[in-house]
Amino acid sequence: MDYTVLSAAKKVIGTKQTLRSLEKDQPKKVLIAKNAKKELVDPLVEICENAQVEIVWIEDMKLLGDICGVAVKTAAAAILE
Repeated sequence: MDYTVLSAAKKVIGTKQTLRSLEKDQPKKVLIAKNAKKELVDPLVEICENAQVEIVWIEDMKLLGDICGVAVKTAAAAILE
């Protein structure tokens, strides 16, 4: 399990924000929930693979939300610093 997102100085939470961060910045790491809808996360996976950004797969969306410190399910998050 990867808890570094909790202590990250800069992070984004959510699929749209993670996608924007991949287009603008170069995140150090992207966390993706294994049970997220494939059509939502496939573009993130493709960009990460092309840009050689590390992907950390988290068991489910509830756990990823907990790791990010939010009370909702989360499909993706990115650590910027």
